[in-house]
Amino acid sequence: MVALMIFGFISFHRLGVSLLPDVDFPVVGVSLSLNGAAPEVMESQVLDPIEDSIMQIDGIRSITSTAQQSSASISVEFELNQNIDDALQAIKDHINQVRNLLPTGLFPPTLRKTNPEDQPIMWLTLTTDDPKTPLIDMMIFAKNFLQDQFGIVPGVGNIVLGGYVDPALRVWLDNPKMNRLDITSADVLSAIQAEQIEVPAGQLQNLKSEYNLRVMGEAISPEEFGKIRINNRGTEGVNFKPTLLNQISQIEEGTADVRRLSRSNGEKAVGIGIIKQHGSNAVEVGENVRKKLEEIAPLIPKHFRLNVRSDNTRFIKQSVRQLIFTLSLSALLTSLVCFLFLGSWTSTVNVLMAIPTSIIGTFTGFYFFNFTLNTFTLLGLSLAIGIVVDDAIMMLENIVRHRELGEKKKAAALKGAEEISFAAIAATIAVVAIFLPVVFMKGIIGRYFLQYGVTVTIAVLLSLLEALTLTPMRCSRYLTVEHNPKGFIKYVDKAFAALARRYEGILKILLAHRWKTVIITLIFFVTSISIAKRLPSEMMPAQDQAMFMLRFKLPVGTALGVTDDKIKQVENYLLKLPEVAGIFSAVGGFGGDAVNQGMAYTTLVDRDKRKISQSDLIKKVRMDIKHKIPGMETIVQDLSLRGFAATRGFPVEFIIQGPNWDQLTDLTQKVMEKMKSSGKVVDVNTDVQSGMPEVQITPNRAKMAEHAMAISTVTNALNTLMGGLIVNGQTEYPKGNHRYEIELRLKDTERNKLPDLNQVMIRNNRGQRVPLSELVDQKIKPSLLLISRLNRSRAITVYGNPAPGHSQQEAMEYTEKLARSMLPPGYTLKMIGSSQSYRESFQSLIFALILGIVVSYMVLGSQFNSFIHPVTVLLALPFSISGAFLGLYIGHQSINMYSLIGFILLMGIVKKNSILLVDFTNQCRAEGKDVHTAILKACPVRLRPILMTSVATVAGALPEALSLGPGSETTIPMAIAIIGGVIASTILTLFVVPCAYSLMSNLERPDKLA
Repeated sequence: MVALMIFGFISFHRLGVSLLPDVDFPVVGVSLSLNGAAPEVMESQVLDPIEDSIMQIDGIRSITSTAQQSSASISVEFELNQNIDDALQAIKDHINQVRNLLPTGLFPPTLRKTNPEDQPIMWLTLTTDDPKTPLIDMMIFAKNFLQDQFGIVPGVGNIVLGGYVDPALRVWLDNPKMNRLDITSADVLSAIQAEQIEVPAGQLQNLKSEYNLRVMGEAISPEEFGKIRINNRGTEGVNFKPTLLNQISQIEEGTADVRRLSRSNGEKAVGIGIIKQHGSNAVEVGENVRKKLEEIAPLIPKHFRLNVRSDNTRFIKQSVRQLIFTLSLSALLTSLVCFLFLGSWTSTVNVLMAIPTSIIGTFTGFYFFNFTLNTFTLLGLSLAIGIVVDDAIMMLENIVRHRELGEKKKAAALKGAEEISFAAIAATIAVVAIFLPVVFMKGIIGRYFLQYGVTVTIAVLLSLLEALTLTPMRCSRYLTVEHNPKGFIKYVDKAFAALARRYEGILKILLAHRWKTVIITLIFFVTSISIAKRLPSEMMPAQDQAMFMLRFKLPVGTALGVTDDKIKQVENYLLKLPEVAGIFSAVGGFGGDAVNQGMAYTTLVDRDKRKISQSDLIKKVRMDIKHKIPGMETIVQDLSLRGFAATRGFPVEFIIQGPNWDQLTDLTQKVMEKMKSSGKVVDVNTDVQSGMPEVQITPNRAKMAEHAMAISTVTNALNTLMGGLIVNGQTEYPKGNHRYEIELRLKDTERNKLPDLNQVMIRNNRGQRVPLSELVDQKIKPSLLLISRLNRSRAITVYGNPAPGHSQQEAMEYTEKLARSMLPPGYTLKMIGSSQSYRESFQSLIFALILGIVVSYMVLGSQFNSFIHPVTVLLALPFSISGAFLGLYIGHQSINMYSLIGFILLMGIVKKNSILLVDFTNQCRAEGKDVHTAILKACPVRLRPILMTSVATVAGALPEALSLGPGSETTIPMAIAIIGGVIASTILTLFVVPCAYSLMSNLERPDKLA
């Protein structure tokens, strides 16, 4: 016992701490970027060839992708048994195979595995006191100093920068000056590539010494860069009047085009997101980051401020601390129950020794299985408190009974242990058997449940080991039993003796009306099923994690500045709310080119410092923004409901797919309008937005041939002047031991209206400059802001939240029914993300429950050597389900993943009472008693241990049911289900199982004991 505890303590201090189990999703994401490319170009030239190659990989379940201005993303979901590291490497190899088919300007693809643990656990924000501080200074400091400093903190796996824009040397070309001096963008580009270069020059060597040669060919300041001479004009050869670059442009150290902004509490900021390593202790990583923040504080320039904007480890720390507290409280209540039932401290201590042995010993199992201390493992331990004492209670109670009959310590321990060992082993194996089917659960949820199941299994197996070995040993030496009890023990014994007599009297009456008893019980069970239909059903209950996300969408074509002004109004509103602790805003989002969109990550003060809950505040914010800040769509996301999906994580999320894109968008809009007006779903939205104004420039091939102009020359000129060309290759700008890109583009004032295109001059292969207007035709047409696809076909994703007062299941069923009535043949709706996870999880859980019952029957059948008695034992299961439904209904809880965890646990523990009754009744019959006499003798004798184990289980779950701390929203439904199930099962088992046993004994073979 001591050895188990020692190794358990050592393992405990080496375990990681996280909110959820560290499980890799079978999903690989690919991010792609091509400056200036339209969504259709990203789709046809980037997504198509890459997806065509990736589809050849084995084990792919689905491929979803999106294309938008300048960027695209691909999400590849594999079968669960696929090795995610091998899958990532396979995708990388297949992308490399088609590299020569991709556009030359495409940035190297970024691949990543999807894991909830890969989300930042902390956000730091870098702000400045000086509004005149150049943006480039913030970017360089964040990238070159802060990212490096926090990247080496122990336990940190990666650093992401929110609102970061790459520093660059900007060359703002002046079109009128270029036209006046007969210079084109191609001339400028050629001059920069020829004059801004540094290549190895070799060495000077002789017999006595040697020297390294270095040609300092790069300008190191904007002033020096402006002195680059443009010595050639197209094919005309030498420019006899060389032009300095600063004569036709303005040169400055700046950043790439600012297509997104970020702010912290209304101040411009750069976010530093901390992602922990897999399996590391999130709380410890957070503490290490705060220590590093204090350490580097003297090194931060005075005009910069670096603060912690949000810290998810705070909720993790609070919820884990709450779970450990409830675990300790469960142990305390279990101790009190044992004392009240046993009336002796020596007996109580003997039983309670099972708790540290089992619970602390389980940490050793965590260490070797590479588990972390997370919600699932700690829930398993806290609920196991009331279970691990069951075997010790059964063993101790039976040994005490023999001591009270006058037997010596050793004889009583041996005989008592011998009588109860079979029941203890059978009960424990029955608990373990119910968790065996968890291994066969599908989806990510199966991986999470596996950790829960393994936790309970290890704990109960250790408790069985302790009960079969250490408990009899301690009883044989230290157990004291008073044959003439006095005081409290006397009252306890008298109370149970009276209760046993009353129970025996009721049992005699019920045995005389066996069929009536069974039928009334069946009616109760059927009635409870009708109650279950009234319970709301959802993937998981909302938790008050003191944070939520706001997403904003303005009409397509809205400029970044307009979006920024709207979000500033939201910031001003939120910062006035006393419940809000801080805001981190991202105008334009964290990626892509959606300047008409934005988000605000809102953190709240702790729950005990607020007058209203997070869910009530979300309702208030949703309504207030809708009425006070019109002109934009606002979507509120409760981040605790993201579930276990690799998508956005809204409770209602689906894809509509069909052959015709225009009809598909029209149908999707109609479905969304119906959903919004139904009152069952709120925050209904989609990523796809049409109507983005697009200037389509069509080359006139006849005119281009007349002017000896190639289409590539036109597109390259427009890319440089309008799109902003990043000079590739070795041509870069050195600054502070780092190298940055050089970007050419026209000044803002010369590319902000359509007539500016007519001022662009392009040189042909004869050296002549030709206006763009003489080469192309122009027209404005609406286009797509974003294109989404599923398995290489266009599809539209729609997402939303259940409206207040409506469950996730209700919202999903309404949506599917609506789609069936509105979608024509050839158009389909498919649930994805959290909606799909919800459905798969419930199907898997029901499958696990049914398979668990089958496995339990087989185990009990082999243990009792009977086909009849396992059925009698399993009668306790429907009683427990009835009690669980009733408990959830009374407690105003939903059927969700956590309450179903309680159902699974119930399937294992409620059989213990039946096993005790059936096993001891069989022992009495083996002594020659008839069935009726055996039942009347066995049941009153086993009343005390049955009540003890049941009340101990209820006491162990009571702190979770009454919990009000962080994360309690997940423990309450599970604990209530267990309490309701155990109470109902215990009461009905004591009265119905004896009647059923009596009836079913008539089905036994004649050679069985009568």
